[in-house]
Amino acid sequence: MRKKKNALGYTYLAPALISILLVTCLPIIYTVILSFTNYNMYHLTDYTFVGLENYLTVFSGSIKNVFFPVLGWTICFALLSTAGSYVMGLILAILLNNPHMKESKIYRAVLIVPWALPSTIAILAWQGLLNEQYGGINNLLHTIGIAWNVPWLTNPFWARAGLIIVNVWLGFPYMMNVCLGGLQAISGEYYEAAKMDGASKFQCFKSITLPMVTKLSIPLVISSFAANFNNFGNIYMITQGGPARVDNQFAGYTDILASTTYKMTTWSNRYELSATFSVLIFIIVGTFTLINMRLSGSFKEVD
Repeated sequence: MRKKKNALGYTYLAPALISILLVTCLPIIYTVILSFTNYNMYHLTDYTFVGLENYLTVFSGSIKNVFFPVLGWTICFALLSTAGSYVMGLILAILLNNPHMKESKIYRAVLIVPWALPSTIAILAWQGLLNEQYGGINNLLHTIGIAWNVPWLTNPFWARAGLIIVNVWLGFPYMMNVCLGGLQAISGEYYEAAKMDGASKFQCFKSITLPMVTKLSIPLVISSFAANFNNFGNIYMITQGGPARVDNQFAGYTDILASTTYKMTTWSNRYELSATFSVLIFIIVGTFTLINMRLSGSFKEVD
């Protein structure tokens, strides 16, 4: 009887397992296999296994001048975007959680707009706002006495700064909502006990509010970092990876690993290198995630 029930259970699970195998597992396996071959536009039919040659090319060969600068910018972009969104969301959540603020619901509805808008529309709007000659941001700067046209899309530094600003703007509402939920979940008994012990408001925030909200939001921060690490859409729609590098045909100054992989595949037909980059992205994101989850105690059982 038990065997029949188990067989019936596997029957129900079979469609989901087959879908996972076809949609997730097989592409990963295929990508890993490609990374050990010389499959590209010159070897579409006569490709062979080359072992670790592609990885050696990435780490110590001609592609190292592509990989390491792009990796550094990708980590910087992901860290600053995630940290900026979280800090801004936490500050706004603390302000909105003030019981004496009667208009908090109105402010919350207004501040949620960046998250509620379709991301494609919001990103295209930002692309127009960042235009050096006719963009709304430079026009606003002109009205306050700054006559210089900031080269948001043509200068490497300002293009990177603009992308981080856009990413923070798109990400802070979600962080704000999560932090606000965490703040409202904290029992008032903790604050009452702290006040009885003579703790100030800052001490209450430092010892009660911040640790508890941070612990609750760690999974969100981890997933946001992973998402920003692979945030191909924002990068490509605003700058397409530009400004271009003179010494690099595969990546521009704002290209992250994901967009560089895309260009290697579609622009240069270097499938073996793009597969190698994909495997490295998977390893890097997986390593960051495991380290953060272990440090946060996400693997510990709750009694």
